[in-house]
Amino acid sequence: MVLGIVLAVWLILPIFIKRILRISFFELQAPVGLAASYVRDLQDYWSLRTRSNNDLIAAGRDLVRLNASYEVAIQQNESLRQQVARLESILRLPSLTRYRSEPARVARRDFNGWWQRMTVRKGRNYCITVGAPVIFSGGIVGKVAEVHAYTCTVDLISSPNLRIAATLDGDTRPLSYQGGDNPSFGPPLGIAEYVPTDASASPTSPKRLVTSGLGGVFPAGLIIGEITRLETSTDGLFKTGDVRLDPRLAEITEVTILVPLLPN
Repeated sequence: MVLGIVLAVWLILPIFIKRILRISFFELQAPVGLAASYVRDLQDYWSLRTRSNNDLIAAGRDLVRLNASYEVAIQQNESLRQQVARLESILRLPSLTRYRSEPARVARRDFNGWWQRMTVRKGRNYCITVGAPVIFSGGIVGKVAEVHAYTCTVDLISSPNLRIAATLDGDTRPLSYQGGDNPSFGPPLGIAEYVPTDASASPTSPKRLVTSGLGGVFPAGLIIGEITRLETSTDGLFKTGDVRLDPRLAEITEVTILVPLLPN
């Protein structure tokens, strides 16, 4: 009886009141999720303290090699950046959208049949904006859907709510990517649509899918996943296929938010 009364009152409430209540409820429960995330970090810290000296020495050697490779990559990146700036000046092209990289820690994951989301530990306190791209070492993680005081919610690339303008790696013809209907404990998948009919892909010979840069949200060239199967659509004009996403999406702990320096 009480539940029915509460439900009836909720249905007749104006939309703006529902939105205020929803945001207020999220802000009230946010500290609980953040506290659990910090406790997990503390547990990881003390578990690492139990490692032997030999393990630490081996990890240090691996870190030195990794830093050396990153230093070379930074130099190459800076050279390419200067080359792009010269070409833009010579051809009088508008500058590409600039972003500020904001690293953030993952606080909570929500992978179910309705949506694929995660919560990260930065929000309005770091000037995060709705719609900002979220990436990691394997490519795209998703896009910021909601921003709160100290956290933000990210729609993952596997979410059916997310669409991206894409191209096949090495091809300039645009196509569309959308998150698929992912089971709770299955590998993350997506769907590629409007693929040219002359393209082919198979599990043994997949095609890499990258962002096209169209739409002004995601920079061009970011990895989305690999197309593992293609079949002709019902109209015969294009192909549709399955996209295999990076399996690390379910276990990443650090992401990078690309905050536009000049937001639209």
